[in-house]
Amino acid sequence: MTTEATRTTQTNGAQVATMSGAEILARSLKQQGVDYLFGVVGFPITEFAAAAQREGIRYIGMRNEQAASYAAQAAGYLTGRPQGCTVVSGPGVVHALAGLANAKANWWPMILIGGASAVYQNGMGAFQEEQQVLIAHPFCKYAHAVEDPARIPYYVEQAIRTSLYGRPGPVYLDLPDDILQGEVPEEKIRWARVVPEPPRTTVPPESVQAALAALKQSQNPLVIVGKGMAWARAEDEVRDFIERTQLPFLATPMGKGVVPDDHPLSVAAARTTALQGADTIFLLGARLNWILHFGRPPRYRPDVRVIQLDIAAEEIGTNVPTDVALVGDGRAVMAQINAALESDPWQYPAETTWRTQLESKARENAQVSAAMMADRSMPMNYYVALQAVQDAMPKDAIIVSEGAGTMDIGRTILLNYDARTRLDAGSYGTMGVGLGFAIAASVVNSGRRIVAVEGDAAFGFSGMELETMARHKLPITTVVINNNGIGGGVSQLRGDRQPPPSVLLPGARYEKVIDAFGGRGYYVEDPDDLKAALEAANSGDGPSVVNIAIAPQARRKPQQFAWHTGRDE
Repeated sequence: MTTEATRTTQTNGAQVATMSGAEILARSLKQQGVDYLFGVVGFPITEFAAAAQREGIRYIGMRNEQAASYAAQAAGYLTGRPQGCTVVSGPGVVHALAGLANAKANWWPMILIGGASAVYQNGMGAFQEEQQVLIAHPFCKYAHAVEDPARIPYYVEQAIRTSLYGRPGPVYLDLPDDILQGEVPEEKIRWARVVPEPPRTTVPPESVQAALAALKQSQNPLVIVGKGMAWARAEDEVRDFIERTQLPFLATPMGKGVVPDDHPLSVAAARTTALQGADTIFLLGARLNWILHFGRPPRYRPDVRVIQLDIAAEEIGTNVPTDVALVGDGRAVMAQINAALESDPWQYPAETTWRTQLESKARENAQVSAAMMADRSMPMNYYVALQAVQDAMPKDAIIVSEGAGTMDIGRTILLNYDARTRLDAGSYGTMGVGLGFAIAASVVNSGRRIVAVEGDAAFGFSGMELETMARHKLPITTVVINNNGIGGGVSQLRGDRQPPPSVLLPGARYEKVIDAFGGRGYYVEDPDDLKAALEAANSGDGPSVVNIAIAPQARRKPQQFAWHTGRDE
């Protein structure tokens, strides 16, 4: 096979221009808006990755298929179009299933291209032969094997359209070796039309009026802003709505930044009180799943009313009956609501018992957090470390976060001011997504500072992706909040027994990994050294790692409820 996109072959004595399946696939993806491809090459997809580069797709070679699949879905979420991941047959596809599952749980678009053994070897025990379409299917909106290289454009169009339309999600295409290598006369290739942007569906006017009527009747209203509004690019409309109505709002973890975290109407600092006391909740692109405690007592009032805006009709009424359903595109529906408020203005009163209650609880919680941030003892606590990260971070930075305490506490300290500037473990609670997400955020937002705040356990899942960052000279600061374990470790290991299950190596010097790749590593034990290390890490070229040692048994401030809503609550 030559490296040219078009070749000529002799057919009945005539010169016929041809393209390989790999080249057809690359061109089809580029035409459908796939600008980024993450993967680990090998049999039989190496030539496809090279063809993708020739077509103008940026290929990012990763060190692990899981990280590559995580990167592809984050890129899809950030760009608004499905982006690609390509992996080798058999084990490569199996490793990438983690990304498909995470994308499905988050409702994020991506396309996974799996290499496969040749069709004529099916069932013969071929190299890395696996039933890949079958195993991908539970985690996809669409999974199909390509049986003819001439039909590749058709399958790519179908996969991209399915991934993007309605509830977004992952799709899978199986590309056998002989299909990728097969030559097709150009005259027989039927290029598919480019999938247009999804239609922005609206709701009946009476539904808009019903939603506003329910809010006007509420004594204790609360707006919950989910990542669905970030996906819909509805931040302008949501901000307009909050300003018009002056309603208190709470953002879900990846809904942060749709309305800036420092907005005076944010009640994030009184989250438990807000959820428990609200008599009416307006769910904007958010789900009443485990992250929002299923919408049930004692986290919520038994009589809470729900107004729900969602792109997926099947999501309406999950766990708690919905009083008013708004099934449509987040941006379009919020524009309808704002238009109704333009013609008939309404604003939640400035002085109410509900506002006073929320403000009082927020002040109380802020005082507790401030006291923990002021503690300069060593080893330091989470609050001291994370506040220093916040203080040193550029305001337009994209924050990636994972790890139990690191992520949970970080949600209250690390602020977001714009939509789609926070990526974390998400609806699936997946650990190991962080560095893949950070790489995707960096390549999609060239030159912008990415700050990946990782627990030491979470960092370990994909730490070798530091080499990927160094190879591509990506300006990513990786902060490792190091407590020597999963949920906490010990100061030192006892030589007379095995390490407990949750304990990692005390004092591990993770920052030395980036030193090996030519990046910049910093190790911090003393709170007084945090500022200088973090500012240096954020200001230099390429990747850096700041390894912050905290107390092995550091905890968050006292909580009314355990992190997980259990049967006994």
